[in-house]
Amino acid sequence: MNVPLAPQQTIVTLDLEGVMVPEIWIAVAERTGIDALRRTTRDEPDYDVLMRGRLALLEQHGLTMSTIADVIAGLQPMEGAKAFLDNLRARTQVIILSDTFEQFAAPLMRQLGMPAILCHQLIVRDDRIVDYALRMPDQKRHAVEAFRGLNYRVVAAGDSYNDSAMLGAAHAGFWFHAPDSIATQFPQFPATHTYAELTDAILGAL
Repeated sequence: MNVPLAPQQTIVTLDLEGVMVPEIWIAVAERTGIDALRRTTRDEPDYDVLMRGRLALLEQHGLTMSTIADVIAGLQPMEGAKAFLDNLRARTQVIILSDTFEQFAAPLMRQLGMPAILCHQLIVRDDRIVDYALRMPDQKRHAVEAFRGLNYRVVAAGDSYNDSAMLGAAHAGFWFHAPDSIATQFPQFPATHTYAELTDAILGAL
């Protein structure tokens, strides 16, 4: 028996840091005075190079997981982020796809109403971050492709180099607060600068 497919449902995938919450590593840099920790995926497209550098800095300066957790405990979602997310979730499914870590994201997810998030894990021993483990390589792109394979129409938004594959895999992708240096390299993705602009862009593409 041939059963017809249901009309295509929709899902939105969003980056976390720089889109919904402040950049965690920049906050750590500001608290500790270690300026080299200000480097993010907006600056370094190779994620492993970026993380190896961060781990080396943590070891060099003796920074503990407890110190970083204390910084994160003082962070809040960006102004308007919760309302933006609530508005989207009232209309469609939303998944956060992030290259952050479960240990970093958990307090911020509670403030955002516990949206679903797919991210990585840190390896912590004796309160020291000794390594990191990817959920899977290139997880943002693979997640979007999987959703498409499940007959979803996917609309994505992000702000950094590591979001470009996610945006390209989606039916429609948008930059949000992306630096000009990144947005101009990927002009196929329209740039938005406010939650109102991003909401209109996403809803128009669903």
